[in-house]
Amino acid sequence: MDLVLLAAALLLLGLGLSVLFPISYSGDSSAVDTTHFFHQAVFAILGLAVFFAASFSDYRILQSGSSFLFLAGIFLLAAVLVFGKVVNGTTGWISFGLFNFQPVEFFKLIIVVTLAKYFSLNVKTVRESKHIFISLVPVLAAVILILAQPDLGSSLIVVAAWFGILFLAGARKSALAGLVLLGILASFFGWHFFLKDYQKQRIEVLIDPNLDPKGAGYNVLQSTVAVGSGGMWGKGIGHGSQSQLNFLPEKHTDFIFAVIAEELGFAGVVFVLVLLGVVLARLFAIARNSRDNFGKLLVGTIAAVIFVQTIINIGMNIGVAPVTGIPLPLLSYGGSSLLVTFLMLGIAESVHRSSRRRYG
Repeated sequence: MDLVLLAAALLLLGLGLSVLFPISYSGDSSAVDTTHFFHQAVFAILGLAVFFAASFSDYRILQSGSSFLFLAGIFLLAAVLVFGKVVNGTTGWISFGLFNFQPVEFFKLIIVVTLAKYFSLNVKTVRESKHIFISLVPVLAAVILILAQPDLGSSLIVVAAWFGILFLAGARKSALAGLVLLGILASFFGWHFFLKDYQKQRIEVLIDPNLDPKGAGYNVLQSTVAVGSGGMWGKGIGHGSQSQLNFLPEKHTDFIFAVIAEELGFAGVVFVLVLLGVVLARLFAIARNSRDNFGKLLVGTIAAVIFVQTIINIGMNIGVAPVTGIPLPLLSYGGSSLLVTFLMLGIAESVHRSSRRRYG
């Protein structure tokens, strides 16, 4: 196994749990709610079990079952609109008692598998424009359902996975540039016809948070204060004023990076970035050394998804990206996200093990 990848992932997981436990106290020792911590601990154990199960399985099973997985994923995305639980204005969760299941997190992996199979079968003709339009069909179907929740952040991840696999598969650079231009034009169109008012506010306050400092701009202002107040070495785990006194909203999910920056300082931030960099570097190395095109595109796109999620989440925390609810991989609270991330890493380990068996 790639022990470096596993070690980096475990360190990030351990750091996330270490930071999550103290913020359960909410600045009042008599008002302790450790539900988030224990939920995350349970899903961490389940995630590790999924990781090892996937690591010692044959990743090519996904290739043969990709059509079924895609149909199941679309069904779940549609079902959540009917039976889903509303959390923070988004109908994205199906409740199972104490736990909530978020289908869109699993669909991120499903769309990667679907696209990896398609382009691995058409790698010799990938420069033909028809493949862009054919592969766009399942992406658009998913994006429409995801936006209906509404979940702008996850829809961006699905689109990023599609763009990333086009790049990795070897699509023409002129076609990719055209897609970027088309995306810019679509964003202007979407502003007027698709984005909700609260989503527009998040973008507006990105430019100037003081437009609504007690409303839409509050999260960004408090997050940047938390990040900046950590200094070089931080205030210590459990001693961050922004997080412990509840000035920082959604501190266990969207803004876990701000909590780390405040409590562990610049040194802690560098440590997190190095570990995430190691994870990404190992994933790209595994993709490069894969024994087949499916494994290469699968792991390469998994790396792209984790990279984009990381960039968006950190951007949210430092005020350079709109707040879209994207979790920070392996660190943010969220059982579905944690399970899928470990499943992705386990699949990468399977590809690595297969390549090692072939090349020794």
